[in-house]
Amino acid sequence: MEGMHHEGLIIRPPSEADSILLQVTLGCSHNKCTFCGAYKDKRFTIKDDSIIDADIDYASENLRFLRRVFLIDGDALIIPQPRLVRILSRIREKMPWIQRVGIYANAKSILRKTGEELAILRDLGLGVAYFGLESGDAQVLEDVRKGNTPEQMIEAGRKIRAAGMKLSVMVILGLAGRERSLEHARATGKALSAIDPNYVGVLTLMINPGTPLAPRVREGQFELLTPREMLEELREMLFHTCMTRGLFFANHASNYLPLKIKMPADKEKAIGLLDNALRGETTLRPEWMRGL
Repeated sequence: MEGMHHEGLIIRPPSEADSILLQVTLGCSHNKCTFCGAYKDKRFTIKDDSIIDADIDYASENLRFLRRVFLIDGDALIIPQPRLVRILSRIREKMPWIQRVGIYANAKSILRKTGEELAILRDLGLGVAYFGLESGDAQVLEDVRKGNTPEQMIEAGRKIRAAGMKLSVMVILGLAGRERSLEHARATGKALSAIDPNYVGVLTLMINPGTPLAPRVREGQFELLTPREMLEELREMLFHTCMTRGLFFANHASNYLPLKIKMPADKEKAIGLLDNALRGETTLRPEWMRGL
């Protein structure tokens, strides 16, 4: 976006494609996950207020046709409360037409803020948090160095919901490898049920060169799932996921069988579609069409 001070690779959720991308942090405050290479080239920093202000000013003059703002990079919620309040207040002041601000959040950044602080952010326009659960299985979370237990993940997710924000939770098929596939699927479904988010986004593990996981795959220490095993894992995860409302997406470019499931109404139908695919009655997305 010409005129905005964007540095490095910019990552945002698919649903934020039409948002103003305001870079308030560089990198990710955790940046240790073995499967993620998104921010390896960036040391985590919070950008200077002067640069953030300049970008808000630019957007207010040149991007008036966009109705949403998304705060990048990874985990912008880690910004100390006074600075985050200042950023959101300035967005509201300079761009009063903005309908919603979104943000990436992790368990650490959520749990560091009080419920009252999160409610203040919500009142200033922060309407949705995208939260990488990845797995509800304690062993998998430890293996991928996520830095949190399932209990902390559930507490963090519920805290966002209690603050009145929408919550979109990301999970990853294949993250346990072959060994713990079904345990990962069941535990993730149960964690999603406990959180009861508005949206679930299911991604499929893709090995990126340069990540700690890549050499483990090359050396045979981590076994990747076949497309069929991915579908079995997805079916098991969905079977154990109970949501009172919301959408369960498995339609990311990385997935073999795109699904968009309205919960709970469409759950049984979706399980039927997965069963059809497992019986070979549904065509899967070919490997060359899959991507990040």
